[in-house]
This record gives sequence, structure tokens and C-alpha cells, in this order.
Amino acid sequence: MKIVINDVKTGNSFQKEVEKTREGLLIGKKIGAEIDGGVIGLEGYKLIIAGGSDKDGTPMRYDVAGQKKTSAVIGRGCGARHLAKGVRMKKRVCGNTVSQNIVQLNVRIKDYGSKPLGELGFTPKVKEGKEKKEGEAGAADGAAGAEAKKEEKKK
Repeated sequence: MKIVINDVKTGNSFQKEVEKTREGLLIGKKIGAEIDGGVIGLEGYKLIIAGGSDKDGTPMRYDVAGQKKTSAVIGRGCGARHLAKGVRMKKRVCGNTVSQNIVQLNVRIKDYGSKPLGELGFTPKVKEGKEKKEGEAGAADGAAGAEAKKEEKKK
């Protein structure tokens, strides 16, 4: 099982693979439950389960009880994308309890331990930005560029 850890202070996420022998400690926990970080090698840390997905990529939903996969009528939140306000659809989601079928579990850090994540071997994945092509205006200089074009037209 993969655990995706969200560091709420920095906004970085880290991924850790949990050993098969330790997966049993997570089975039966619900979304919102607090777990000890020692299960995944973060001694002194307290983690909160925020969600996850099963082997088919179906997301866990906080308001669907149990471990089963079911179809639920949902309007907003996890499992529903790009729905207009007030629109509800029947979508396939997993329950809010961790089972053997869960492949990825998302957690966030509640309490930090004595050692920082860098010392424990966690390094954030650096996002590579797209390079600007010549003549493109970025978001920061978009308004300034538009004003400069207006001034050139006036002359």
C-alpha cells in the first residue's frame, strides 16, 4: 500500500510504500481517524487519514459507510468533478473504511515529531516549470504588457 503524506506547513507531499506486514495496522481505520506515524517510519508524528483509492482507482468517500464499493448519488466533493451547482449524479465510490483493496492512502500530518522529514529520508518532488517562449507574457507581467501595448497604439 502506498501512503501519500501531506506536509501542511510547507504544502509538499511525500510518498512512502508500507510493508505488507504493517498494512494490517491500517485496515479498519476510517477517514478522519488519527494514526501513529511509526506505522510508516515517522516516529513521533501523528497522521490523519484524508482519503484514498482502491486498485481500480475508485476514490474513497467520507460519507459512505463501510469497506464496500457502491454507487452513491453525490453532488460535490470527492468522486464528483465538474458538476454545476445543484446537479447530483450517481457515481461509483468506495466506503470510508480502509480495506485490503485500498492501494493508495492519503494522510496529512497533525503533530510533528522531533526530527524533520528531511532527516528521515523524505525529499519533496520538485516541480519543473514550463519555460516561456519568446513573446509570451506570464501571469505576473500580463497586465503590464497589455498597458504597454495600449501606450504604443496611442503614439
